[in-house]
Amino acid sequence: MTTEPRTFPPRTLSAVKAVYARQAGCPSSVAVAVADFEPWTEGVEFETADTCTVPGWPDARVAELQEAFGSGVREELEELATLNPGTTVAVAVVLRSIKVHEVDSHPRAFRQAGRQAVRNALLKAYGPPSTPWPRLP
Repeated sequence: MTTEPRTFPPRTLSAVKAVYARQAGCPSSVAVAVADFEPWTEGVEFETADTCTVPGWPDARVAELQEAFGSGVREELEELATLNPGTTVAVAVVLRSIKVHEVDSHPRAFRQAGRQAVRNALLKAYGPPSTPWPRLP
């Protein structure tokens, strides 16, 4: 069985939401983000939209969260290219909005949200992966 080479994303994937929340005790983590994944030239281009702000938070702190999200996106896409050699990554990721928790939002949480955004975009683009084993009733 041969598989055709594919490019990620195959089409524009708008409003891909990613939530990373871990609140089973201290320390806790909360990150919510919405991003668009658009076909682009080969590689990964990352940018933030003007709408990606947090009222009352210093710009430098918000920029740190945005950069962490972008790092998570890049890490996950590098892993995708490594695990699926036939997949070409050619994407522009636009971070549209973020939501934070006053205490529990930090760069590590947004890095994980970036990774989750890629996974959600893959699901939106290609559907769930096929399972090699039949499901049991």
